Amino acid sequence: MPRSGWVKPRSDQRLSDHISIGVLTRVFAPELVDEVVAQAGRRERRRRLLPARVVVYYVLAMALFAESSYEEVMRQLVEGLAWESGWQRSWEVPSKVAIFLARQRLGPEPLELLFRAVAEPLATSATRGAFYRALRVMSLDGTCLDVADTPENDRAFGRPGSSRREGGGAFPQLRLVGLAESGTHAICDAGLGPYSSSEKELADPLIDRLGEGMLCLADRGFYSFERFQRARATGAQLLWRVMSHMLLPREEQLADGSYLTRIYKTQNDQRRKRAGERVRVVEYQLSDPALAEEEQRYRLITTILEPDAGPASELAALYPQRWELESALDELKTHQRGPRAVLRSKHPDGVYQEAYGHLCTHYAIRRVMHDAALRADLVPHRLSFIRSLRAARRSTRTQPGFSPPQPRRRA
Repeated sequence: MPRSGWVKPRSDQRLSDHISIGVLTRVFAPELVDEVVAQAGRRERRRRLLPARVVVYYVLAMALFAESSYEEVMRQLVEGLAWESGWQRSWEVPSKVAIFLARQRLGPEPLELLFRAVAEPLATSATRGAFYRALRVMSLDGTCLDVADTPENDRAFGRPGSSRREGGGAFPQLRLVGLAESGTHAICDAGLGPYSSSEKELADPLIDRLGEGMLCLADRGFYSFERFQRARATGAQLLWRVMSHMLLPREEQLADGSYLTRIYKTQNDQRRKRAGERVRVVEYQLSDPALAEEEQRYRLITTILEPDAGPASELAALYPQRWELESALDELKTHQRGPRAVLRSKHPDGVYQEAYGHLCTHYAIRRVMHDAALRADLVPHRLSFIRSLRAARRSTRTQPGFSPPQPRRRA
C-alpha cells in the first residue's frame, strides 16, 4: 500500500511535467515559472514531492477554483491527465498540511515576479475600443479585499472601522490599487498593502509604468501636484478629476468651453504665481437626480492643452471609461474570487501570494479574451468574463498544460 501523500513518480517523470492548467499555461509557460522561481531564490536544492513549479501553478489554480477546498484545487490540476498521456502510476492528493508547507516555502515573491513579468497592455492597433485618437487609454483605481480573520492578518493588515462592531469591520482587508488598460480590462500593474496604507501611496510606483502614447484617467482621490507632475513627466497624457473646491482660475477661455489655468505645489506658490504648471480644465454637470449635487459636478484637468487634440465634449464622454477598471476589479473580486468570499490564507505572506495569484489568473483570462475579440473583430471588454472564466476552468480538465517528457532512447 502506498503511504499517504503523493506516490513518488519515476525519475524521468516529474509531477511538474504533467500538471494540467489549460489556457493559463499559454500565458505562464513552465520555463517562465522556473525562471521567476530561480530569480526569487526558491529553487529547490533537493527533489520534493511538491516542487516549486507545481506550487506556483497550484496558487494560480486556487484563484481559478476559488470556492474549492485546498485538496480539490490540487485534483483540478491533474484531473485532465490519462494513462495514454504518459502516466505510469496513480497519484494521491497531498494533505492540507503538506500543501500549506509547500506554499510557505514558496512565499509570495515568485507570484509577484510572475505577474510583473507578464502583465502589460494587450491592445494592438486592430483592437476595438482601446484607444482615443491613437492614445492608449489607461486607468488608475483601487479596492479592498477581505482576508481571513486571524490574529496574524489582523496585525499585518488592519481593518476598517465599524459603528456596528467593536474593534472594526468583520474582516481585515488588503488594499489593492491597479493600473489597467481600459479597453481590455487587463490589469497591467498593481500595488498591494495593508488597509492602513493609502491609495495614493500605492499608486505612486504604478505611475512609472505610464509612457508616451498613453492617456491616463484617474479619480479625484489620486490627485496631488507632485503626483500629477510625476505622471506628466512619463510622457503620458493625463485626464484626472479634481476636487470641486480646488482653486482653478480661468486664465484663458477656449472656444469649446474649456479653459487654461495653472496648478501649483502650494497655496503660497499660487498666491505669488510662482512655479505654476499649465493645464486645461473641462467642467460639466450630470443631470441625475439620484446623485448629490457635489457628485453631479465634474472638474477634469488635462495635459491635452489644445482643443483640436481633444475637444471638451469628447474628453467628458471619455472620462467614464475610468469605471472600466472598477468593472475589472469587480470581475476579480465577485466572479473569480466569488461573491462575499475572503482570501483564504491565514498568514500575511500567503495573502500576498494568493492576491498575486488572482491578478495573474485574471490577466491570463483577459489575454485569452483579447485574442478571441481580435479574431471576431469585437470590443474585448464587451465579451462575457463569466463565460470566459468557466471556459478556463473547463480547459484544465480537457487540455494538458504541457506534455510529459519523452523517454530517452538507448544508443
